[in-house]
Amino acid sequence: MTTPASDRTQRPARPQIVLEVKERVQLSPHLVRVVAHGPGMAQVDAGAFTDAYSKMLFRQPGSDIDPPYDLDALREELAPEDMPATRTYTVRRVDHEAGELWIDFVVHGTEGIAGPWADAARPGDPVVLRGIGGGYAPDPSADWHLLAGDESAIPAIASALEAMPADAVGVCFIEVAGEADVLELRAPAGITVSWLFRGAAEAGTSNVLVDAVRAAEWLPGRVQVFVHGERGAMKALRPYFTDERGIDRTQLSLSPYWAYGRREDRFQAEKREAIGQI
Repeated sequence: MTTPASDRTQRPARPQIVLEVKERVQLSPHLVRVVAHGPGMAQVDAGAFTDAYSKMLFRQPGSDIDPPYDLDALREELAPEDMPATRTYTVRRVDHEAGELWIDFVVHGTEGIAGPWADAARPGDPVVLRGIGGGYAPDPSADWHLLAGDESAIPAIASALEAMPADAVGVCFIEVAGEADVLELRAPAGITVSWLFRGAAEAGTSNVLVDAVRAAEWLPGRVQVFVHGERGAMKALRPYFTDERGIDRTQLSLSPYWAYGRREDRFQAEKREAIGQI
């Protein structure tokens, strides 16, 4: 039975970490890196997780409100559609020595709020994080690794590959639109990185990632799996790992980063509903 939302214990909101854009880097036609810095870096702690993420706050286009945002007060003043929007993004890298935090954004024209913001980001623009969480890091005791995802998972996959010991072995599959979206990733020599092209198909409508993972050679020994991306692909792959391959859930990090045809606020709401939890 699902507990009514009014009866659930509400977790306190994480403090806002306010940084500003230092630099915008075009990594590929569909991937933009925002390098942030500022005194707020003292509050940044990503721990050892390579899938570290933050729920970021983006003010609406044309808004002149300044962070940190008093969300309770703003709800009294603004219409819902004028409130800062929340979007979840992976923290690509935290470099306290350089005083920098990197976040990579998938961009597709003017659609959405975070992608267009990153596409137009300029030095001095505010970057607002609501804490940093995470749940995965490469296990050096695993016999081999399997990583897979689409563009949304590239930051976490790249971080994981960089964190693996030099003698790590395994396979990695990354789905992108085409050859122009391929990046140079630093990975152990024993990890085979394969880029999968969906061509003209829209992101979230192709089977190339699911097909490649299912067709991959299953190596002997204990595997650690990290697979993240569009919801439909994740739903197709979960039973492959848990039922067909019978791997223990402690060896599996698999969840959707996004859902085709859904904005994140609707997608996150669906995940809290009974059918989404199932």
